[in-house]
Amino acid sequence: MSRARQPPLVTGISPNEGAPWTKVTIRGENLGTGHNDLIGLSICGHNCLLTAEWITASKIVCRVGPAKDDKGEIIVTTKSGGLGTSTVSFKLLKPERIGILDQSAVWVDELSYYDMRTDRNKGISPLSLRPANPLGIEIDKGKVPLKDLENMFPRMSGDFTSENFSATWYLMENHSSTSFEQLRVAVANLKKQASKKNEGSLAYVKGGLSTFFEAQDALAAIHQKLESDGTEKVGGSMTQRLENVLNRASETADTLFQEVLGRKDKADSTRNALNVLQRFKFLFNLPLNIERNIQKGDYDVVINDYEKAKSLFGNTEVPVFKKVYSEVETRIEALRKLLLDKLLETPSTLHDQKRYIRYLSDLHAPGDPAWKCIIAQHKWILQLMQNCKEDFIKEQKGTHTLAGVGLEMDRSSSLNRISLPAPVKRGGSFQTPKDDSWHYKSPQQVRFVEKLSDVVISQLPNFWKLWISYVNGSLFSEKSGQVEKLKKNARQRQNDFKGMIEEVTRRLVQLVRGALLPSSLTELQLRQYGGWDTKTPLSGAWLTQVIHTVRLSLEALSALEIPNDLLQVIQDLLQDLRVHCLLTTLQHTEEDVKRLAEKEDWVVDNEGITSLPAQFEQCMIQMLQSLKEPMECKPGEINEQRLLIILSNCQYLERHTFLNLAEHLEKNSFTTAEKIIRVSIEALRQLDEYLFETYVEKKSDPIVGSLEPGIYAGYFDWKDCLPPTGNTHLNHVTCMLTTLCVRSYLKEALVSIISVHAEVFTVSKELVPRVLSKIIEAVAEEMSRLMQCVSSFSKNGALQARLEICALRDAIEPYLTSESRTSFKQAVEALPQLQSGTDKK
Repeated sequence: MSRARQPPLVTGISPNEGAPWTKVTIRGENLGTGHNDLIGLSICGHNCLLTAEWITASKIVCRVGPAKDDKGEIIVTTKSGGLGTSTVSFKLLKPERIGILDQSAVWVDELSYYDMRTDRNKGISPLSLRPANPLGIEIDKGKVPLKDLENMFPRMSGDFTSENFSATWYLMENHSSTSFEQLRVAVANLKKQASKKNEGSLAYVKGGLSTFFEAQDALAAIHQKLESDGTEKVGGSMTQRLENVLNRASETADTLFQEVLGRKDKADSTRNALNVLQRFKFLFNLPLNIERNIQKGDYDVVINDYEKAKSLFGNTEVPVFKKVYSEVETRIEALRKLLLDKLLETPSTLHDQKRYIRYLSDLHAPGDPAWKCIIAQHKWILQLMQNCKEDFIKEQKGTHTLAGVGLEMDRSSSLNRISLPAPVKRGGSFQTPKDDSWHYKSPQQVRFVEKLSDVVISQLPNFWKLWISYVNGSLFSEKSGQVEKLKKNARQRQNDFKGMIEEVTRRLVQLVRGALLPSSLTELQLRQYGGWDTKTPLSGAWLTQVIHTVRLSLEALSALEIPNDLLQVIQDLLQDLRVHCLLTTLQHTEEDVKRLAEKEDWVVDNEGITSLPAQFEQCMIQMLQSLKEPMECKPGEINEQRLLIILSNCQYLERHTFLNLAEHLEKNSFTTAEKIIRVSIEALRQLDEYLFETYVEKKSDPIVGSLEPGIYAGYFDWKDCLPPTGNTHLNHVTCMLTTLCVRSYLKEALVSIISVHAEVFTVSKELVPRVLSKIIEAVAEEMSRLMQCVSSFSKNGALQARLEICALRDAIEPYLTSESRTSFKQAVEALPQLQSGTDKK
């Protein structure tokens, strides 16, 4: 009841403007409880209650009366709520006066009207004459895509003024969800329009009936006069005079209407032009919109608009469209250049690089922007490294200036965020500095290596990730249609990129060598990478710090899965730094030991000794502690080729050099020559054995470790396998590798053994039997273990296992030893015996 007493509130009226007697729908709240409750309704001050039809408490339908006010409110009054209010207004349109060109006594169907004055037989633009809604019901657009309609109704149209008009198309496009009752209302509206058209024609005829009668009487009188006169053939007759009068009347009429008709033609052409502008405003506004969105940085919007314009107007032949579209292309070309400039700017983030490359891909930019970006980033990294060196050298000479590349010593840099051990100083200062300022008091070369390493490991990961994204195609948009082509380009440039990474690592190594190992560079390289003040050489403690820094860099680059051959130069640098650190530490320790004599005070303690032995012991302990990290060999730092060279040198020393030395010792009357040679050979053999075991272990472990996973790959089971097929003549390695009965894991193991053979042979062919026989012993032992661990074999499984063991044994037969032969024998004995002659064959 409380709601019924609330005053009415009008919140909407449709339409919101119209001429008198326009039917309107009023919407709102509390508009009454029924017909009897509605006691008042005014629009623009005119009482419309007589035409009001109450529908619901929120809807009333009525007709607008001939009000005086041009614009006013809609006020509803009810018994239950009293006088209401309105939040909307209605605009009353005055009836238009009939002009000089309006219909009068003649019925003209404008929908099929043709402009005969210009003699072009061309209809007036249907956009200006056709009714907006011929069915007279609410339009519901957008349910069915236009492309689907074009596919369903080929060569038809939904425009009811077209010769190929399809009623089904029109209904699906404009009334896809209209109810059946509404469609029946539409049919009634069409019938009313048709009857009005007929009634209108008849009404015009009736209205001009007197005119027709007068014309008929005039024509009859003229005919009668002509018959009685009989002068129709005489010059200057009434017929001739009448023709002249009619001609003058026609000329006068044309003169009177010439200006009006001209204005009408101009208005029609303007209206048609406005209709075209409105219909294709997307294209006409596109150049300005592109410029605005570029200034705002909304490149995605620009690309989407360009794709749309290209699909609609890319192949247009309409001159005005071609002109506007050419302006669009000009602005897009400028955008391509802008994006390419932004892409090649340095420094930049990986996110921005990927974003700009994708934009350029969407815009079908010529060339390969991704590769241009990679080249620019490569040059930038190299320049950063060179600037780093120049800055530190200027600082060392006391003329330091900023190079503009952010080389300030920042404790939060990439390397410094990793926990670094404090350096140990030499001499009387083998102690850790007490304050945290050691980093800034450290030598220039040490700080330079830290900063240089920081530059590399902060820039190279994003550079590497950019390349990976380039190779796998994730940089490019699928809609560009160029993904496969660009991925192919990337694969073709693998060697070029490998050269870039190699140049970065080589530049890193050369810059470090220039600062710490100048003797390892040529004179030309020193001019580019040297220039340091090396009068005060670094101590072993600071060299240890440098080794730690370079190791961190190597670990960071290895984590990126950069191929090891590209990092070999860094491993070589580490090896040289470790040797240099060892020699430097030993030399300094030797000097310290010599200076101990100066510290002898000849004060004897209770045990009869001075403090000198304890000082010597402490000096040696400190030396050993400082050498712990440089002497430690990290994984990946062993140069296998160098191991082979040392092994080859050891063999030569034992077989030739020491024998020659023994002869020279005897010739020069050294009585202890035999003992010297014996001790030397024993030490040499120990070194040889250690290096040999290290190399064999390094090479055999991957091969042995791959056997078991390879055997059981693909859920292979010895109890359930297919019978082996293919050629079983295994007299040669190549023949064996091509056979079908031997599985892939065995072929891979043999290829690995062959690669070891090749590596050893390139250094010393005499080492080949010694190395390969040891590796094959390990492989044979593993095969024997794996066969003995199998619980049971099927017939096919036993045959397959025997073939593989025999194939492997026969392929490596030249390098079999008694141990490896025994292992193969045990492996075969672990298999069930063959029964049939076919299987044995």
